[in-house]
Amino acid sequence: QVQLMESGGGLVQPGGSLRLSCAASGSIFSIDRMGWYRQAPGKQRELVATITTGGSTNYADSVKGRFTISRDNGKNTVYLQMNSLKLEDTAVYYCNLDHRDRFWSTRQYWGQGTQVTVSS
Repeated sequence: QVQLMESGGGLVQPGGSLRLSCAASGSIFSIDRMGWYRQAPGKQRELVATITTGGSTNYADSVKGRFTISRDNGKNTVYLQMNSLKLEDTAVYYCNLDHRDRFWSTRQYWGQGTQVTVSS
């Protein structure tokens, strides 16, 4: 089993910044893609950003140029730097990763979510 621990959410004013972190622990063999998703009230969960083991990134159009995803493979941690935050960025943010075990089977894991609220 792999556990994900998220941190860094909170309340911020429009135009402000936050940095989310997500550390994986447990029976880790190999972590492939890591990413962040978010879910606003009354809406479906949506992709925010993903990053591969090699560092290739993918962003939702709504966050391009404002958010930056990164990872520290030695610490099994993924980060999301969020700048120029907007009211519409308010959501619960979830960490997500693809874990590969020693039998080369993959399984997806989710964090418990961290609330980000952008409000004046």
